[in-house]
Amino acid sequence: MSYSKYSVLMSVYYKEKAEFLRASMDSICAQTIPASDFVLVCDGLLNDELDTVIESFQDRLGDILQVVSLRENVGLGNALNVGLRYCKNEIVVRMDSDDISFAERCERQLEVFRNRPEISICSSTVLEFRNSTSELVGERRLPERHEAICVFSRKRNPFNHPAVMFRKTAVEAAGGYKETFHLFEDYYLWIRMLMNGCVGYNIQSPLLYMRVPLDMYMRRGGKTYAKDMLRFHKWMKKSGWSMNSEYITGALPHAVICVLPNWMRKIVYEVLH
Repeated sequence: MSYSKYSVLMSVYYKEKAEFLRASMDSICAQTIPASDFVLVCDGLLNDELDTVIESFQDRLGDILQVVSLRENVGLGNALNVGLRYCKNEIVVRMDSDDISFAERCERQLEVFRNRPEISICSSTVLEFRNSTSELVGERRLPERHEAICVFSRKRNPFNHPAVMFRKTAVEAAGGYKETFHLFEDYYLWIRMLMNGCVGYNIQSPLLYMRVPLDMYMRRGGKTYAKDMLRFHKWMKKSGWSMNSEYITGALPHAVICVLPNWMRKIVYEVLH
């Protein structure tokens, strides 16, 4: 197979800022190995500002850009499943509508797939930023090799979703994204892929700037989030992927963090990252 062709998979919804979408798509257009296919899922009706940005990239990219418009907002996981069906290539790179990829990102990841054909999913370290890429607030570095990734996955998400590149057939074989556990659709997919025998790899150098909004700590907290997180970890334990000890030392402390006041949870996340 060709390791120079890949599809980009992105979803956008009405709350996204037009300037963030433009910067994100610009970073994909600036890749050292250009994408031959770009699938953009509009998750429900957008607004005039976002529509204007998308129209400008339709003029710029022509047939490379496939815009898939959904009548109603269906959530990230469901929107990505729809978009995945439109991806023309086996290798798919995920891109969020407010992040910024390094110019060499896709080239570096394609090199991993070319040199190690057993790999099904590859991510990288990401740099977290607020308003601009010069305002860094953190770094998310995850285990590099497959064995360490599997061990880590029993307690925490083993891949940075915004920086992931994967094989389309491997994702489909695992059942695609599922909304079974709210806000855990990516983590849930990775575990099912690993259980299927997929091999993962994390590039240790940063290849993406990930935007971290001020309300991120609010979205990753609260009783509802904690309950969904515990349900997910119980599923991993029941499925035989994790053990009681990992549930006690991983899931339960995380649940406690989730119900902390927002200001305190913000401090904890910053220390952990």
